[in-house]
Amino acid sequence: MTHGTTKPPEPILLSAARISTFDGQRALTGASGFFFERDGRLYLVTSRHVLLDEPSRHFPDRIEIELHTDADNLAVSTGLSMLLYREGKSVWRDGIDSGGEIDVAVLEIDRTALPGQCVLQAYTPAHLPAAHDDIEVGAALLVVGFPLGFHDLLHHLPVVRQAVIASSYGLRFQGQGYFLTDARTHRGTSGAPVLMRDTTATAANQALPWKLLGVHSSRMDMASRDQALDEALGLNCAWYADILLTLTGPRPARD
Repeated sequence: MTHGTTKPPEPILLSAARISTFDGQRALTGASGFFFERDGRLYLVTSRHVLLDEPSRHFPDRIEIELHTDADNLAVSTGLSMLLYREGKSVWRDGIDSGGEIDVAVLEIDRTALPGQCVLQAYTPAHLPAAHDDIEVGAALLVVGFPLGFHDLLHHLPVVRQAVIASSYGLRFQGQGYFLTDARTHRGTSGAPVLMRDTTATAANQALPWKLLGVHSSRMDMASRDQALDEALGLNCAWYADILLTLTGPRPARD
């Protein structure tokens, strides 16, 4: 391909969103997220600690995401600001299970606030793996995100890192709701989708022929590691994506 040749981007690159967090007008951190659609509603998915992290005293009150507005010219984009609280209550949804808090959060996107020519791709419940799917340790994965905020500044697109499944998929690693991946990751990747190629994608999934396995959360390390002698493990936590069915479902009555 010559330098002057252009082509439409792979749809997978339009499924991820760069997230910037703010406290008022003060910029805080950068992270990754992706779009998920269910029953006509559109959601932004990311890690819970991107929206609230008490140990690090991270308390943003809004986020901004970058959206493409011209399918023929990806250099054209706009920002969408979304408040995280309304009348003192958080507007995102997160969850807990038998292992404790789950590091995944969803924030519904008001479709009326989207630009008229918004260009994005969203995963759906059809992209979640089925119980009978054969997903083995060592299987190849992709993590689509914005490590350290790095991305294509001209076309506003994320980058993709390769990964493999590093623990038995379907088992809760150490009783928690995640599995492990072996990949080189950085700050800013939190909230990125963890994907596996779907070789049997149905017609409904042809635009995004991927299985949505998880949501990248953080790197895993050992407190006992000698930082002078031992390299980092290079392992990461990815929360099982089926939590999205709970977080995008009907709200409990107590809400």
